[in-house]
Amino acid sequence: MEKELQKRIFSSLVFVPISLFFIIKGAYFFNFFILICLAVSIYEWNHMSNKKEYKIPGIIFLILSFYSAFFFRNEFYGDYLYFIIILFICIFTDIGGYTFGKFFKGPKLTKISPKKTYSGVVGGYLFSIIFITLFFNNLDFISELTKIEVTPQELSFENFILTIYVSTASQLGDIIVSFFKRKSNIKDTGKIIPGHGGLLDRIDGMIFAYPAAYLLYKILI
Repeated sequence: MEKELQKRIFSSLVFVPISLFFIIKGAYFFNFFILICLAVSIYEWNHMSNKKEYKIPGIIFLILSFYSAFFFRNEFYGDYLYFIIILFICIFTDIGGYTFGKFFKGPKLTKISPKKTYSGVVGGYLFSIIFITLFFNNLDFISELTKIEVTPQELSFENFILTIYVSTASQLGDIIVSFFKRKSNIKDTGKIIPGHGGLLDRIDGMIFAYPAAYLLYKILI
């Protein structure tokens, strides 16, 4: 288990900075990056759902999901602040769920995803709330780092609710992808990321969080 955790940490230390580079650079850098991620995701889904009735609907959903991520990076208010927020809510939800689940264990949440526990759900919410609080408390530093002009502000009730909403979508995404993996009789969607498995294993929450946030934007705006 310790060796597996070391692999996860190492992969994250490599994968996250590379992803941030393409996200922050934007333009054709980001477009190239997201197209590669979409292609890998479709390949993994196609391999997992081969000859299954949910193959085509899954591919359509992935295309719509990646479009919503593209929207938040390139078209939402002219900057990528909320793309970063959604991304890191998902990351810290995953970290919190993994940490609390391993440390506190406790009752299982669902048979669909045997590793998911109620303590992991609480950890996912707690870590995402801690992240968003630190994020808004350090907007000056983040603005200087990312070169985005951000008006200093405190964490609003709306952004707090957004955090819970996105974290919930991320956790549901994890469970839903686990459900299809069990239906397909596989443990991981691939082997591209040591300690995590396939790309879909890493971004299962994100591919639901971005469409959920996009849907909320369309309802409210």
